Amino acid sequence: MVNITNEKGNISITNEVLTRLARDAATSCFGVKGMAGRSKDGGPLQLLRRESMSRGVTVHFNDDGSISLELHIGVDHGVNMSAVSRSIMKEVSYKLRKSTGVPVKSVDVYIDTIIG
Repeated sequence: MVNITNEKGNISITNEVLTRLARDAATSCFGVKGMAGRSKDGGPLQLLRRESMSRGVTVHFNDDGSISLELHIGVDHGVNMSAVSRSIMKEVSYKLRKSTGVPVKSVDVYIDTIIG
């Protein structure tokens, strides 16, 4: 949880909110099919359903008040993976800073599966 204090009071932002914002920003990028992860029984990597997509995002809270993110995604076959990854990094960082005011230290993108 991130706590922000200003002259008007305190704001607490839960991990779930940060995860949802990151997931929505990442899946809106061109070439991204969805978040990827393993099933509960440890099976093969697969695209996650909408209700369980948060398993594809990990938020780390840093000592300096910033956050670092890990995103596990699936992409379309034939896309430039480097360009897609850069786009996700920029979009997620921008959307989280704009929506919450929390500084984003890093966004690590892991392409776990290619669809198509």
